[in-house]
Amino acid sequence: MSVQSKQPNGCVSYLGPKGSYSSLAAKQLAPAAREIPCGSFYAAADALERGEADCAVLPVENTLQGAVTQNLDLLYASPDLYAVREYLLKIEHRLIAKAGTKLSDIRRVFSHEQAILQCGRFLAQNLPNAKIVYTDSTMQSVSRISEEGDAGIVGSHVQAANLAFIGGNIADEQKNFTHFLLVKKGRESLPEYSDFIYFAATCPHEPGALLKMLQILSVYDLNMTKIESRPIKNSPGEYCFFIEFKGDASDKNVRAALSRLEEYTKNFRLLGCY
Repeated sequence: MSVQSKQPNGCVSYLGPKGSYSSLAAKQLAPAAREIPCGSFYAAADALERGEADCAVLPVENTLQGAVTQNLDLLYASPDLYAVREYLLKIEHRLIAKAGTKLSDIRRVFSHEQAILQCGRFLAQNLPNAKIVYTDSTMQSVSRISEEGDAGIVGSHVQAANLAFIGGNIADEQKNFTHFLLVKKGRESLPEYSDFIYFAATCPHEPGALLKMLQILSVYDLNMTKIESRPIKNSPGEYCFFIEFKGDASDKNVRAALSRLEEYTKNFRLLGCY
């Protein structure tokens, strides 16, 4: 079953500026919405919570680097935000610099931390002496290119005056995808039907607690598709588990499983249905 929530109008916030990977995902997830580029993931979520945006687009996982932990924490800490749609974006990182620049000329590389990490092998092998400078987004690195030895890591879709790509895809793996979620405010925003359910919870302090939590999914014949753990702030030794499973929000088995999970776990949070 392919199920999507109602197409959002209004405004969509995301990590900008325009041309960032998040902006590409926003065009797919909320094509009719007016765009609000933000300087950080936190600012994008905050714009939604304060009512300046009707929805926000956040990346939660990359196939090379795993979970985008900052955004998992944002979702967990915001009890009124829910994921209602998902989009898988193919990522292709390329070096961009002033036209005529050669790889051997590069002395500084600008980009978002995630892009730097996803190109770590290439940078270590080809630019071991280049200074790495983190930017708020991949697209922001374009504005930082001011000298002949400067370069940025951006998407293959980027075009900028007087700048050109050096070579092809430099990501450590050619099959590189980022999982984005469209997030809205209020439980009433959740779709009636879904393909996946996403929740977060901590386990009781008892032997086999995680196994017991996962057995609830097994008892109701539900297939887990993702699990991540995050340490709980100000609570050493305690972890929150972020779990996605296949399930239709309208199915009685799914509703029963969620009810049982909420009874057994601590700090249960339904994060979304999509």
